[in-house]
Amino acid sequence: MAKETSMICKAQVWVHFSAPGQHYILNNEAIERGFRLKSITVSALVMAAILIGLAGFAYWKDPRLPLEGVKEGGKAFLQILPAMVLAFFAAALIAKLIPTDVMMRWLGNEAGFRGICIGTLAGLLTPGGPFVQFPIVATLYERGVSVGPVVAYLSAWALLGINRLLIFEIPLLGWRLSLCRYVVTLGFPMAIGWMTQQVWNRMT
Repeated sequence: MAKETSMICKAQVWVHFSAPGQHYILNNEAIERGFRLKSITVSALVMAAILIGLAGFAYWKDPRLPLEGVKEGGKAFLQILPAMVLAFFAAALIAKLIPTDVMMRWLGNEAGFRGICIGTLAGLLTPGGPFVQFPIVATLYERGVSVGPVVAYLSAWALLGINRLLIFEIPLLGWRLSLCRYVVTLGFPMAIGWMTQQVWNRMT
């Protein structure tokens, strides 16, 4: 008869399953990866349902609209495709160059607030638009980077990106307003990353 036991060791949850001739061990990282895949599948199904609904409404208004939408979407896709492909290759190279144990130590669950600080610094320094950032972040997330550093990275990239501050914000809005906004939002990415990690831990 199958027997299930669990124990907590160094903030890791280990689940043991034993049966005649079989023995499985799952830690919380494996459980979290399964949850991520399920979330991605659900998101894809929701997007597909929305797309079908929009296509039906467009066809009801004008039968030519769905085809025109496909053409425009195809053009946009071809424009961003090179950047996305390069971003996925870059993410794969990063994942291969950085050993898994090092990544887990600095950006995994065991990294704690240190990982959130590293994610914030990386997001602050990394240039590029969303079509570059999100493939990289998604790949690292799938490799086991914890939720806190991921959210801190994205928040810092959106709020504190140095390249955007120097190239767009200061020239267009002036240094006084730009620096005032920058200083006020400086601690937000770390706070958002930490709070997200706490909520995520309770949810999972």
